[in-house]
Amino acid sequence: MNPDLSHFQSSAMAKLRSRSFWSHLSDAFLFFAAAFLALVLVWSFWSYFTPTPNFLPTFTHPSSNSKNNPVESGFGVNLKSDPKDPTFYDDPETSYSIEKPVKDWDGKRKEWLKHHPSFTAGARERIVLVTGSQPKPCKNPVGDHLLLRLFKNKVDYCRIHGCDVFYNNLLLHPKMKSFWAKFPIVKAAMLAHPEAEWIWWVDSDALFTDMEFKLPLERYKNHNLVVNGWPELIYNKRSWTSLNAGVFLVRNCQWSMDLISTWSNMGPISEDYEKWGQIQRSMFKDKLFPESDDQSALIYLLYKEKEKYYDHIYLEKEFYFQGYWVDLIGVYDNTTERYLEMERKVARLRRRHAEKVSEQYAAFREDFLKETGKWKRPFITHFTGCEPCSGNHNQKYDGESCWEGMVKALNFADNQILRNYGFLHSDLLDSSTVTEVPFDYPNPTDGEGFS
Repeated sequence: MNPDLSHFQSSAMAKLRSRSFWSHLSDAFLFFAAAFLALVLVWSFWSYFTPTPNFLPTFTHPSSNSKNNPVESGFGVNLKSDPKDPTFYDDPETSYSIEKPVKDWDGKRKEWLKHHPSFTAGARERIVLVTGSQPKPCKNPVGDHLLLRLFKNKVDYCRIHGCDVFYNNLLLHPKMKSFWAKFPIVKAAMLAHPEAEWIWWVDSDALFTDMEFKLPLERYKNHNLVVNGWPELIYNKRSWTSLNAGVFLVRNCQWSMDLISTWSNMGPISEDYEKWGQIQRSMFKDKLFPESDDQSALIYLLYKEKEKYYDHIYLEKEFYFQGYWVDLIGVYDNTTERYLEMERKVARLRRRHAEKVSEQYAAFREDFLKETGKWKRPFITHFTGCEPCSGNHNQKYDGESCWEGMVKALNFADNQILRNYGFLHSDLLDSSTVTEVPFDYPNPTDGEGFS
């Protein structure tokens, strides 16, 4: 073969291949460019009609006075904004001490809320639950464990119903001990939470045994203090047990500030402390000990100054605002069975649901509970006289009945929480037992009726 021809043919083939390569490359580029453009267009349309999922809800917050502090809380309130406008916190005369009165508290609260507008919505139903115990370890070997579980119970309830909770284990005034220790805490909580309408004191030895039930705040709209009590026992019998001051709901207002000041002045901070004990003992013949106590002090005020206090205090007796544990321990098993029977017959009560919507199911249940009568769960069970920390229980019953009763009540309440997580205590007297709740809950009928 002619080398020149060979070279020509090779050169020609090379040029042909070269032109073919660039031609194909150009065609490929155009193809991929078109495909990419088409993909972008498809993606754009798809993104427009099917936005990227966002599992965090978008909240609309009230405006804030501070433009430099944007609202960032996910709870409808601005937790990062505290404008420089002066409030009662800037007044050097303001004191948390139980011995120094607060004046014009209603005006001061109103002014604080004006500078913190995001807290205004829902303020009328905002509650802070306050409880506490002693500053030292318990003498009773199981005391600290029981106090832990009793506090957990309160935290569970507050989580479901959106209440804030404050646990105190210090004496905020050295003289105000025992049942008087609550008053410095309650006053301090009122000042620390101007955004809250109610402060709810619950003794450490009291626990929620109906985790669904919500306080009927509308019932108390014209009152400033709610306590479990019976007018006939106050005014006809003059009984020391005519009310129980271990659980009370107090409105965060000037009237309550004045009441707490007057109430506390029958306690150990008063120079007339011993005298007050004698007065109470002479008035209430069934009072068991000589020293002045908070419960007798409140009954005394209601009895002696009825016109001043009675119309402002709601004596709740329509449900167990707090119930004596001895009367309630025996009903837990039957109550459980009655609720299960109700759920078997009513599909929407049987339905699994998220813990955060428990209140809705409590509302559903109310219609059917009217027919159960006494089988309604007691709202709060109070272990009065058991003294879980010191172990110095009332001599009317032995310690074992106290501790076993607490365990049973705690597990009865805990089952209402655990169920939302798919489990139950199978034995109310054995806290370590747990059983998984299947999703195929027995449903013999899906009717909405109850018989």
